[in-house]
Amino acid sequence: MEARHLRYALALADHQHFGRAAASLGIAQPPLSAQIAAVEREIGERLFDRTSRGVFPTAAGTAFLARARKALDEMGAAVVEAGRAARGETGLLRMGFIGSALLAPLPGVLGRFRKSRPDVRLDLREMGSPDSAAALVAGELDVAVGRGNPRGAGAEDLVTVPIGADHLVAVVASAHPFAGLPEIGLEQLVAEHLIMSAPAQEPAVASHLRSLFGAPALDAATTSRDVHTIIGLAACDAGVGLGPARMRLITRDDVWFCDVTPRFRLPDLQLSFRAADRSPVLAAFLDVVRANCPEVGSRLDDILTRRQSTTTGRT
Repeated sequence: MEARHLRYALALADHQHFGRAAASLGIAQPPLSAQIAAVEREIGERLFDRTSRGVFPTAAGTAFLARARKALDEMGAAVVEAGRAARGETGLLRMGFIGSALLAPLPGVLGRFRKSRPDVRLDLREMGSPDSAAALVAGELDVAVGRGNPRGAGAEDLVTVPIGADHLVAVVASAHPFAGLPEIGLEQLVAEHLIMSAPAQEPAVASHLRSLFGAPALDAATTSRDVHTIIGLAACDAGVGLGPARMRLITRDDVWFCDVTPRFRLPDLQLSFRAADRSPVLAAFLDVVRANCPEVGSRLDDILTRRQSTTTGRT
């Protein structure tokens, strides 16, 4: 039995006349009569009573028509849902990210994505950069936002694009001697107890800081997994917090931010995804990234074009 047989039966029930039903369907009456009879033979029950007053559903026909109507509605909904899924309007996007990315640029990107794709479910997980990269390679995430290029087995299968540059700043309690200073030198910081991201969470940052301050200062440092805790510990006068300049977006009256001189660029924020991922939801997300961050979009398109050319050349 095909969907058209269901439509034929419903049309006949609506018009209660073979001729009118056939006209509404755009077919001749004899084929309609033959198809209805074939359906009745397949089911093994008479679906319609043919009378001089018209054609009316039997008890079996009434039960059949109720299910037929629901079946056609479901088939129509299935077609609509398939189209929405193909356009990335439904589905799931799994993202791992470091906390500082929530200061910028993720609020703008995710906010815009939520508005354009309200029926896509977001699975958002705060994770250290190595963990999110490993989860991405393993297929447990669709997108990862971390600091520095992903490393390790499988990293070569990822597409990675910079989405934010940043430099090192210090944060101190409002009562600290550094408070009120627009900048402080590295030599001043070496003598202070430091607060920084845990090396296991952000190894690229830890490696750069180790080159600046030396192993003893970093080994003695207090470590944290996110910038909010770094700022909070600095507010408690537990030491001098070190982190990205985007920390200044967190406004508090009990802390002071100082530039570090000479200015030291931190590893870039990077957005990564699997090169082989053809998910419409991921494609829709990347379109929002392009719209929200044009400079990132142009870099991304350049990377994808180069990668495609390389792949084509190999084949």
